[in-house]
Amino acid sequence: MSRNVRRKPATLTDVAATVGVAPMTVSRVINGNGYVSEETREKVLEAVKKMNYRRNGLARNLKRQKTETVGLVIGDISNPFSTELANAVRESLSFRGYNLFICISEHSAKEDIAAFDSLVDHNVDGLIVATRSNEEGDERLSEIADSGVPIVVVGRDFKHDSVDAVSADNFNGGFEATQHLIDLGHKRIGFIGAGFENRSRLKRLQGYLAALAKHGLSVDERLITGRKGTSDDVPGYSTESIGYEGMKRLLSLPKRPTAVFARNDFTAVGAISAVKEAGLSIPQDIAVVGFDDTPLALHTMPPLTTVRQPMKIQGQLAAEMLLRRITGEVEPEAEEKILDCELIIRESTVSQV
Repeated sequence: MSRNVRRKPATLTDVAATVGVAPMTVSRVINGNGYVSEETREKVLEAVKKMNYRRNGLARNLKRQKTETVGLVIGDISNPFSTELANAVRESLSFRGYNLFICISEHSAKEDIAAFDSLVDHNVDGLIVATRSNEEGDERLSEIADSGVPIVVVGRDFKHDSVDAVSADNFNGGFEATQHLIDLGHKRIGFIGAGFENRSRLKRLQGYLAALAKHGLSVDERLITGRKGTSDDVPGYSTESIGYEGMKRLLSLPKRPTAVFARNDFTAVGAISAVKEAGLSIPQDIAVVGFDDTPLALHTMPPLTTVRQPMKIQGQLAAEMLLRRITGEVEPEAEEKILDCELIIRESTVSQV
């Protein structure tokens, strides 16, 4: 005895998987928005016809309506910077009656893309992206921006005609941190939190290198260390474990550094642990500088010299910029805001004894 089995209708994702393209690309072909190569367009239309794909009318209507929700993509949620940023965004949005969805992207461009697609699929009115720039993620972000979704990036080196950006002045912050160590007489200064190959994509590392160059100090690539055994193409943040492992590698060198600049406070905490484990003193044997001035910087032993960036203000500005773009209160051209940082000197570089 046979019975009829109703086949599940093909979805946009099914079409994308068949053709081997992103769901956003299929959406652009179907809706006639944005650029798609003619070859890809023909493949998509052929698959649509073959699979008898039909657009969901309810989904189309939802796309045209405001949902009063915003998506935020951040890196390591355990990093105090992420927490401070997310809270500032949430408070600003809540005041205007918007809800916030948060996605975490820590380790790969693939996670970045999955987070972007998930939020767009949930019909958020706009995106705030605060992860590191990477080629594949930037390509997807461009596609989403081309489709008309309002986007603001925080601290991400990403350019698009309609995407606003806000960030701390990471280059000058990295320069001042390294300059401070040079002024104290240090000539062999390490950098923990990214490999030398990341110098074109990480402004704090660029600032470190610029300070060395200004004073005629040679660059020793062995003193620049990130996540061991990877290309360090990580959208998220440098972690405490990276700081610990990185410092241990620096301490194992035949000629160890006398000071280190850690990519963020979290990384600096791990570095300090490794120094103490080795029986060395801070700052007498090794001076340490962090970046962010998170609350934990005051409670390390000794208290951490760090570069203070305006974390809360970045979150507030990002939310305000996105809401203006959602409501059409701004010109179509992208806006960029870069905020000053401040060096905060504490006992991890200058002994109070």
